[in-house]
Amino acid sequence: MARYEFFLASSLEKVFPAQRPAALSDGARLSVWRGARAAVQLVYRADGAAPGMPVQSFTIEADGAPAPAVLRAVELMPSDYPCYESADEHYITKEPGLFPDLLAPLEAPAVTPLPRQYRSVWLSWDIPADAAPGAYEVAVTARAVEEQRMPNGVLYRDADAAGLAFTCRFTLCVGRARLPAQTLLHTEWFHADCLASYYGVAPLSEEHWRILENFIRAAGEEHGINMLLTPVFTPPLDTAVNGERLTVQLVDVRRDAGVYSFGFEKLGRWAGLCRRHGVEYLEIAHLFTQWGAHATPKIMAVVDGRERRIFGWDVPAASAEYRAFLEAFLPALRTALEGMGYDKEHVYYHISDEPSPEHLDSYRAAKAQAEDLLEGCQVIDALSSLEFYRQGLVRQPVPANDHIQPFIDAQVPGLWVYYCCAQSSLVPNRFFAMESARNRIMGVLMYLYGIKGFLHWGYNFYNSKFSLHPVDPYRVTHADYAFPSGDPFLVYPGPDGAPLSSVRAEVQDDALLDLRALRLLEQLAGRAFVEELIYADAEMRPMTFRDYPRGAGYLLALRERVAAEIESRLA
Repeated sequence: MARYEFFLASSLEKVFPAQRPAALSDGARLSVWRGARAAVQLVYRADGAAPGMPVQSFTIEADGAPAPAVLRAVELMPSDYPCYESADEHYITKEPGLFPDLLAPLEAPAVTPLPRQYRSVWLSWDIPADAAPGAYEVAVTARAVEEQRMPNGVLYRDADAAGLAFTCRFTLCVGRARLPAQTLLHTEWFHADCLASYYGVAPLSEEHWRILENFIRAAGEEHGINMLLTPVFTPPLDTAVNGERLTVQLVDVRRDAGVYSFGFEKLGRWAGLCRRHGVEYLEIAHLFTQWGAHATPKIMAVVDGRERRIFGWDVPAASAEYRAFLEAFLPALRTALEGMGYDKEHVYYHISDEPSPEHLDSYRAAKAQAEDLLEGCQVIDALSSLEFYRQGLVRQPVPANDHIQPFIDAQVPGLWVYYCCAQSSLVPNRFFAMESARNRIMGVLMYLYGIKGFLHWGYNFYNSKFSLHPVDPYRVTHADYAFPSGDPFLVYPGPDGAPLSSVRAEVQDDALLDLRALRLLEQLAGRAFVEELIYADAEMRPMTFRDYPRGAGYLLALRERVAAEIESRLA
């Protein structure tokens, strides 16, 4: 008879086949609040099996919570490029392999343990806003199926399976508080062209719109993304010089006898989807090319009755022709957005992404093309050099988390933060090969430093580096060896045009929940008290984006302490 093992693990464990993860103790506490989500993993393994294919399955039941459990299989995803050579000693591994990441819905609430492999099921509970607060004793039971009809018609019976069941328990503590709404501005760059390419649909066809809505819904309602990159024209991002990305342009442009006119119907449809699904802010595609602001973005127009590209790599950023376009376009865009319910406080613009110090002059020239037309507007850009702020070129900088300290020291108001592939040493990130705690700690750090917004470039980038061609994200998780796996996308393109979540996405959601809880406790007890609570077991002070507690234990304990302090003040 095969020996089976079932136990619970926290959502911060990454369950690899050959490594036993840390188990939650029986009866462990997990605190959450009404209107939020809680999650654990059911880990399982078979020590061996009868000759031939493994067939013994177990049904999974979860009882005792104030909401039904959602069960998803944690699937192993391939990575033959898990990290850069700059990777630090805190990675789980630097070797290629299979990594637990994709969360795939279980066709039935059942699993079949595989010999000598740890696997897991992700169980989550969406706690209703009107749930009764209190401690819920939750039992998760794996029960052997005693009789199974195999697909070939053979009836399989295992006498040893009779009455075989494993029950794991934990206490789900639902607080009486309702956490305040998320105030952090959060954008994960949305690549509309990648969805058209992956699903093989025409850009902005009805089928594309259906798929776009599915991904926007998940962004806004599931993952705390309240700002969306909006392709008024095809975003000039991750595009090879003199190359093009698939055209996705929400604004219709006409030029007749040198006079511009614009159609905003598609943009209005996009804005309506965003508002419907909780996306409160729009982020307008960059006005100039990436990595230097040397050229103009790809813009299509109907010119004297014929459609053609009127701007792109061949038109310099400082051209008079582009200035004339911006003089017509930006005022019309601002007026249209106001009419759609997105005023200047809820629309963010970009000049160019990731300029370096050697681009100060080209960035300055590009900004001069649009500065007066964006008077009073919110303008942000991701960068790493404080000099852009010092020289007044970027009033709202978005520094990388490995370059943020000079911005903190300069007391830049309303500071944002981002990370991407380059932030691979010491600082938080969400690569496959990193511990989940390194992802979730961002919530605590953003609280400590009063971060206004968080930006990441990859919600669903399913292209190769420089967008030379599309990739299959189930097979190529690194954009053709450009970025460590886990950087290019946060969700997977699932069946029927709907996204599938990932371990990384769910853990990041918990980081945002931590941030909201800390802010609520500050309202109740004051900031000084919350900071002392954060540092109580941190074994370091100050905590920075390079130096912070590592491992799951600190974050799990902090959640329980924060929940207890909130509860005691509301009792």
